[in-house]
Amino acid sequence: MTEIIYATGRRKSATARVYLSEGSGNILINDLPLEEYFGREVAKILVKQPLKLLECDQKFDIKIKVSGGGSFGQAGAIRHGISRALEKKTASLEEL
Repeated sequence: MTEIIYATGRRKSATARVYLSEGSGNILINDLPLEEYFGREVAKILVKQPLKLLECDQKFDIKIKVSGGGSFGQAGAIRHGISRALEKKTASLEEL
């Protein structure tokens, strides 16, 4: 069974609940693909920053529920949540 890692991200008045699991790089935000949820390219880049930094953008599937704030606040909250989930994942790998 695949391990699911949960983390919460916050930015301004936006809150994102992030569920990270091993997969092929799919990102769903409120049941919509990333490309459909955010219209602006800058917001999409913000969301993917932590994955690109660790060069693991094709290793994990991410399901996100986000609410509150505007589009850039939500993108920042998602980025924060993904960063925290990846931190938990790398910490569990280091224990092995």
